[in-house]
Amino acid sequence: MPTQNTSTRQRLINAAIELFATQGVIDTTTKAVAELAQVNEVTLFRHFGNKHGLLLAVISESAVFQELGETLRQQAQQTHSLSEAIKWYAGDRLTAITQFPELVLSILGEARQYPVENRRIIGKYINQISHDVAEYLATVMQREQLRSQLPVEKLASLLNYILLGYAIIELATESDEEHDREAFLSDLVQLFLGENIVSTNLEAITSTENVADLPANLVHTILQQAKKSGLRDYALVYVLFAAGLSPIDITNLERSHQISDPHQHLLQINQGSVRQVPVNQWIMGKRYGSYTRNPLTQWLKSRKDNSSALFLNDNGMPITEQEIKALWQELAEGLLTPQGNPPVIEQAQQTWCVEMLVKGISIEDLSILTGWSLTRLQPYARRAKEKVALEQALRLDQKS
Repeated sequence: MPTQNTSTRQRLINAAIELFATQGVIDTTTKAVAELAQVNEVTLFRHFGNKHGLLLAVISESAVFQELGETLRQQAQQTHSLSEAIKWYAGDRLTAITQFPELVLSILGEARQYPVENRRIIGKYINQISHDVAEYLATVMQREQLRSQLPVEKLASLLNYILLGYAIIELATESDEEHDREAFLSDLVQLFLGENIVSTNLEAITSTENVADLPANLVHTILQQAKKSGLRDYALVYVLFAAGLSPIDITNLERSHQISDPHQHLLQINQGSVRQVPVNQWIMGKRYGSYTRNPLTQWLKSRKDNSSALFLNDNGMPITEQEIKALWQELAEGLLTPQGNPPVIEQAQQTWCVEMLVKGISIEDLSILTGWSLTRLQPYARRAKEKVALEQALRLDQKS
C-alpha cells in the first residue's frame, strides 16, 4: 500500500509494476493503476501522458535499466580481466531481471500484441543497453590489450540476447537455479572469449586496420543523395558527418538538446558519455550552411508536430537505430569505397574523427568530444597523420 513518504510518481510506478506483473500490460487500465496508487486518474495522465508513458517509466526506472551506463563505467575501472567483466555483467543482469520475474515475463510475453509505440520503447532501451555494454567491454579490452574479432557492438548485442533468453527460460522452468546459473556463467565466459578475443600489443592497437574513413567525393555524394531524398534524410546524414554521432546517439536526441546561435551549433548528448559535440559548418572541404541555417535547422523549422524527438520516422514516431541504418543503406546503394566495399554507416563517425584530427584538434580534446579513451583513438590519430603526410607529398609534387 502507498505511504505518504512515497512520491506520487513513485506510487504510480509501483502500482503499475504490481498490476503489469499480475494482469499483464494490455489488460491493465490507467484507472486501475491510479486507484491502487490512491490518486486521481488525471494525476497519472499529468505525470506520464498515457499508458505508453507509464510503461516507459516502469522500464527505464526499474533495476534492470536504471543507471546501468554509469554503473558499467564505474565497474570497468574495478574489473581486472575480460572474463571477470563478462561474468560480473551477466550475473548482475540476471539478478536484476529476477527481482521482477512476473513483470519481465509479462512485458516480453505480450510484446507482439503491443502497439508499435510500446514495442519501440522496449527496442530503444535494449539498444541503449547494448551501447553501454559495448563501451564497458571496449574499456576493459583496451586496458588488457585485447581485441575482438567481432565488432564490440555486435559482441554486446549477442551477450544481451543470450542473457535475455536464459533469463526467460530460468523464470519459466523449475531448476536448481544456483547451480545452473553458475555453470551457465562459466560457459558463457568461455563462449565469448574463445577464438573471438585475441591478444595484441600497442603496435597492433594503433594500426589502421579498423579505421576506414571515407574520401571527400563519396561523402559529398551521400549528402547529395540525402538532400534529394528529403529534408529529414538530409538533416540526419548531415548530423552523421558534421557531428560524428552514432545512430544510437541520434535516436536519443531531442529538440531541446540543440544549442544554436550565430557563433556555434552544439548538440547535447545525455546518454552514455554525457557531453556536448559541435555541429560543423564545413564537411570535407565544403560548407553546408551556417550555424543557424543548415540542413538540421531547416528540417526542424519545417516540422509542424509537437514531438520532442529531434528525428522522426515516416510515421511521425521517434526514429530507431534500425531505421537510420536502413536509410543509410538506401542512400549509399550502388556506391563503393576505395577498398571496393559498400560504405557502412560506422564510417561516417570514423570520417568525422579523422577529419577533426587533420584539422588540428588534439587527441585529448577529441577524447572529450567522443567520450572514447585515448587508446581507442590511437588508430584515428595514425590515420590522420597518414592523410596529412599524403597532402604534403601532393603539395611538394605540385611545386616541382
